[in-house]
Amino acid sequence: MAKNKLFFGTDGIRGPANVGVLTPDNVMRFGMAAGKYFLRNNIHKHSVIIGKDTRLSGYMIEPALVAGFASVGMDVKLCGPIPTPAVALLTTRLRADLGVMITASHNGFSDNGIKLFGPDGRKLSDEAELAIEALMKEGWKKGLAINEKLGRVRRYEDFQARYIEIAKRTFPLGMSLKGMKIVIDCANGAAYKTAPDTFWELGADEVISIGVSPNGSNINDKCGSTHTDAIISKTLETGADIGIALDGDADRVLICDEKGNLIDGDQLLALIATGWRNNDQLTNGGVVSTVMSNLGLERYFEGQGLDFIRTNVGDRHVAARMLEGGYNLGGEQSGHILMTDFASTGDGTIASLQILAQIIRSGRLASEVLNVFETVPQVLENIPFSGTSPLEKPEVISAIKESQVMLGNSGRILVRPSGTEKLIRVMVESDDESKVNKIKGELVSLIQNNTH
Repeated sequence: MAKNKLFFGTDGIRGPANVGVLTPDNVMRFGMAAGKYFLRNNIHKHSVIIGKDTRLSGYMIEPALVAGFASVGMDVKLCGPIPTPAVALLTTRLRADLGVMITASHNGFSDNGIKLFGPDGRKLSDEAELAIEALMKEGWKKGLAINEKLGRVRRYEDFQARYIEIAKRTFPLGMSLKGMKIVIDCANGAAYKTAPDTFWELGADEVISIGVSPNGSNINDKCGSTHTDAIISKTLETGADIGIALDGDADRVLICDEKGNLIDGDQLLALIATGWRNNDQLTNGGVVSTVMSNLGLERYFEGQGLDFIRTNVGDRHVAARMLEGGYNLGGEQSGHILMTDFASTGDGTIASLQILAQIIRSGRLASEVLNVFETVPQVLENIPFSGTSPLEKPEVISAIKESQVMLGNSGRILVRPSGTEKLIRVMVESDDESKVNKIKGELVSLIQNNTH
């Protein structure tokens, strides 16, 4: 993340709704700036596609964005509640200049945010985000469209159906979900309609849906991929073959096998990569992930003769490295799975279909397929803070360095600020589990004592 950005974080703009940048006046100015940045001197009418998740504040942010885009001459196509990856896909297919998703992803209800996709369906570069921020500083009246040049606004009712058809076409031709009982947790979020329908239309015997009753304030509330007790409980209760948990905007997924074991993004990457390699679908013999991925995943790929490339945290960084190296598979431990043969960004529904395809091909139970490699003991903890980041304190910096020396080459320590929340994230991993817990405890205690 560029240090001089005022509004953009690691994944668009995010924060408390109706506070700071996410007030209606600022959001309108943002829409004007983004619209101006994407206006081109072509003869076609410029357009933007806007989707949203199910947060109450989306009803405030959406019209503010619409006013901003229309005021500078961009036509606006409104999707309503729809997954983030659907916005990226539809932006390219409908030849829009820009795609916008109103969401705070896995964050709680009180937050909201804005994600942007260029005409190629990819998230914006740092340079583009800085240019949009610069345009926000211009006067309100500069660059306004007049009379017939104003943008038109239309709400489309068929975008969810279009996305379902796109997702279904990524499932292997001739394969069906017949015989499977699937639990899907949609986190009361953006995929509450599209995900269950996708699995049902592909032939699943039974689709048991939870987290599909959004009321504006229950998104990610004790459900979805950030609160997995719900999917585990329902999978065991119903005797389902598999449980699938999405987050609030459905760009990431975690899986629960029939025994209630939770499977993270690292194992899912290993499963898909192995299957694709065996079917000659994996390009350039490698997979891209982040510094958060388990050391066991790295060792597994080395043993398979596959390259493993790490990037900074954030699916935007993963996507950029995939594009640079010509790789078609990448992702994050948190459940972002990027498959550029099918989509330009992480897609929880499409990733689920690829996982189901590997299970069906194997002819075995999910529990026998999903644990691909042996993980190295790893612990994660998030520490809230206010004011100055404790990572700037000399004693914290020194303690992190000393801890890494203690681990040597047998493990890793990663301490970083979240790009989307006021948190310090601490990760420690090592073959020596006792060292992992000791070092994590000491670092967390020190950071907590320096959070004010």
